[in-house]
Amino acid sequence: MAGVNTKPAWNPPEMPEISARADLALLLRTLHSIGYDDVLSGHVTVALGDGTMLVNPFELSWQEVSASDIVLIDIDGSKLEGRYNVNPAIELHASLRRSRPDIVVAIHNHPRWANVWAGAHRVPPIYDQTSAQIGAELVLVDEYGGQFNGASSSDSAVKLFGDAEWGILANHGVLVTAPNIAQAFLRAYTLEWRARRAYEVEMLGGGIPVDAEVAATFGARFDRLGAPLWWETARRAQLRRDPGVLH
Repeated sequence: MAGVNTKPAWNPPEMPEISARADLALLLRTLHSIGYDDVLSGHVTVALGDGTMLVNPFELSWQEVSASDIVLIDIDGSKLEGRYNVNPAIELHASLRRSRPDIVVAIHNHPRWANVWAGAHRVPPIYDQTSAQIGAELVLVDEYGGQFNGASSSDSAVKLFGDAEWGILANHGVLVTAPNIAQAFLRAYTLEWRARRAYEVEMLGGGIPVDAEVAATFGARFDRLGAPLWWETARRAQLRRDPGVLH
């Protein structure tokens, strides 16, 4: 009928109350399931707005973290609360927050497919719609030394990362930032999807990338509007597998 809005309303199933710690635990488990699974490597921080951050425990793989395992640290990476320790490479997050206090969520890991491109010092092209879900430029950081063994190397990586939203760290892994957990998940998911799809296309002998302007326009919109929907879906999947993650 003319004039009637037939667009369906977003009406997801009801969710239980989820604390900030539980939301981080859900993010960790979800990322592990899509390839961010390098045993005990990697770290994710969530800034709480009061000078403190939540971070995953060093002793647990991301697939086994529950809300009560999350560690509270100060802006310099020192532990304030929690029974587990903090990854020694946490200085990357401290340096990042000193340079970019606007960042809420930061993810670093060595996911399977993105690390193929990290080894090649290349940014994977965009060959399909899902790979185009993020409009921000994916940067390559390739001059910082390949590891985070103190303030100097972390500061160097952060300086080269600049004002980027996400990037590939040459011979190392990825760095993904976001203003909230929903966008952090979408960006991390899209990065690994894009890396795998580009590898597969190039193994066929190459393909035709999505037009850069089309990809940027689509990604700028989807990154903001699609993220909450995708994150709700991912959270429900994890809760079905193990409701105990909330505790």
